[in-house]
Amino acid sequence: MKTHQTNEQRRAFLVKLSLGLGGLAAALASVPVLSALLAPLLEKVPDTWRQVGTVDDFDIGVTRLVTFENAAPEPWAGVNARTAVWLRRDAGNRFTAFSANCTHLGCPVRWVDKASLFMCPCHGGVYYKDGSVAAGPPPKPLTRYQVRVHRQHVEIKTRPLPITNISA
Repeated sequence: MKTHQTNEQRRAFLVKLSLGLGGLAAALASVPVLSALLAPLLEKVPDTWRQVGTVDDFDIGVTRLVTFENAAPEPWAGVNARTAVWLRRDAGNRFTAFSANCTHLGCPVRWVDKASLFMCPCHGGVYYKDGSVAAGPPPKPLTRYQVRVHRQHVEIKTRPLPITNISA
């Protein structure tokens, strides 16, 4: 009888120990997930204007890729701290900038000058010169960045990635 009671106590202790250790493991595993989900809400990184060249560096009507540092680069990011946009000088001090990434799955788009189209090589996404969707799976137009000319320097208004659609 005493052996049966001891076995029951041991079993109850082991069940509680297993549940406690399982709960602790689940809590520890949830820390990175929760921090990734909550970080954008807790960290308010202000929009940042990044210089990408002078007005004279850009020919009117030409679309070209420019790179700059992300608004909130992590210290360990290295090359990934840099991002890019397609920038076109429309006239005088008027510029238009589009994200270099497709809105479908984020693949890098390329500008095809002869066709005046942005092309995504991953799934066949095509965008018109104004960034609107021409064909393929992209769900929305290319993300636009705000551009300004400040003391003859062209600047792009950046945000921590991923960036959402903003009006120009």
